[in-house]
Amino acid sequence: MSKDYFFNFEKLTYVKGPKPSGCILCLIRDQAPGVVDLRVYSDELFIVAVNLYPYNPGHLLIFPARHIEDIRDYTPREEERLNRLQRFILDITDKLHHPNGYNLGYNMGLTAGASIAHLHLHLIPRYPRELGIADLIAGKRVLVEDPRETAGKIRRMIAQEPFSITTS
Repeated sequence: MSKDYFFNFEKLTYVKGPKPSGCILCLIRDQAPGVVDLRVYSDELFIVAVNLYPYNPGHLLIFPARHIEDIRDYTPREEERLNRLQRFILDITDKLHHPNGYNLGYNMGLTAGASIAHLHLHLIPRYPRELGIADLIAGKRVLVEDPRETAGKIRRMIAQEPFSITTS
């Protein structure tokens, strides 16, 4: 049985390429020099950042400020904050990008697809008819917006409608 596969050879360069030493999300948290920091929100418990290698414009990572690797390690306070923060970020993304749906999820462990051990939630806006000719022929995604521009737009929107840490 023959199967046809599409290859994106740049993905291998990313996977095998040079990386800063240490956990990239901890380095973002610590604002380490030389690390691209696309955070759009942070507080003492969580950071929200635009994915540097997004699947779609508005692809965000929500991750705890402390380094944990399993969702069962969240404290009750973190779980409550994450739930409210996730809703807030979804509302912001709805207003900015108007997606038709979302993929939300974790990849816990290398076998599950996690390329970063530090626990992080992917929030990926989805749209009808996303798959384009470049996806099929070149094995590449066509991004219509630079992740840095996306981060700037989200930061401005959050500045206009700040996330409130207090419970309602």
